[in-house]
Amino acid sequence: MKVRYQYRIYPTPQQVKGLNQLFGCCRVVYNDALAIVRSVPQGEKWPSNAELQKLVITQAKKTAERKWLADVSVVPLQQSVQDLGVAFKNFFESRSGKRKGPKVGFPRFKKKLNQQSARFVRTGFSLKGNKLELAKLGRFKVKWSRPLPSEPSSVTIIRNTAGQYHASFVVEIGSINIEPLRPSIGVDLGIKTFAFLSTGDRVESPGYNRLDRKTRRFQRKLARQVKGSKRREKTRLRLAKLKLKTANIRKDFLHKTTTQLIHENQVVVLEDLAVKNMLGNRKLARAISQQGWGTARTMCEAKANMVNDREVRIISRWEPTSQICSDCGFRWGKVALSVRSILCVSCGTEHDRDGNAAKNIEKSGLGLTQDSK
Repeated sequence: MKVRYQYRIYPTPQQVKGLNQLFGCCRVVYNDALAIVRSVPQGEKWPSNAELQKLVITQAKKTAERKWLADVSVVPLQQSVQDLGVAFKNFFESRSGKRKGPKVGFPRFKKKLNQQSARFVRTGFSLKGNKLELAKLGRFKVKWSRPLPSEPSSVTIIRNTAGQYHASFVVEIGSINIEPLRPSIGVDLGIKTFAFLSTGDRVESPGYNRLDRKTRRFQRKLARQVKGSKRREKTRLRLAKLKLKTANIRKDFLHKTTTQLIHENQVVVLEDLAVKNMLGNRKLARAISQQGWGTARTMCEAKANMVNDREVRIISRWEPTSQICSDCGFRWGKVALSVRSILCVSCGTEHDRDGNAAKNIEKSGLGLTQDSK
């Protein structure tokens, strides 16, 4: 299977100038191709990727307005047009129902201030010792945090909004064989406690409050400053670094937590949470979005495919996991969120609300729940 390995790179000032020019050329080629497609009259056939590449790259280089496209490598420009084709494919498959997940919108024009990227295939890059060599850009210093498992098939150079540069390699890996410690586990995701496991263990999420207060303070400051000023750009950069730090802390925590769940358990059972609908609660929206429940589910499903004999099961969001005793199956009905401990009137067992839900999630995922009737 194909996975991505991402590393930080440190370009020189001259290479930064060349990368910025490359990002701008890729953005212009993408936007020009999208403009051509949008200008096609309704009912007529759209141009193919090969025709778009000929129009926005080959022929455009011969004009005075786009002759500077010849200053950069043609490989990432071609890949930029390919990305537009993938965007249209995802849009039509989402409309027809072939693509699962949230609906994908019509492709939009790329902006200069967003994250920038350029992809090189094997004809445009090579590894020279510990350095990465890119066509027409030279060799880059790479912070190799871990070795590549195999020869990369492509590399994407990324510049985030904080001004940092990364190289993302696509490599081929085989399946991993790890003996599980338990046959199954149920996971109840929450806000104060990130996850309560059916084994009785709790997984506490890192604190985001201090960084969140700083972020909101700089957002208010940014809103008051004059657009285009140097001080506003300085504040924007500091705000981007704060958001990046929060995202990195959350990503590191989620990777470690999901890796441990997949490695130690043969079957991981999760609940199908309607996160988008839950974000409509203005009092809990910030706390919910900070947890990254959707990312955790995606990571679990991806890592289950990387390890042999692992499975992630998703139960329905309508399962009454908090309304049923996990010991005797007695249903006591809805209970207010402020109630954290429940005493079953049928068997006399006292349950922690989240612990009881985690056990019911595991039983429901394994098909062991009793008939509600």
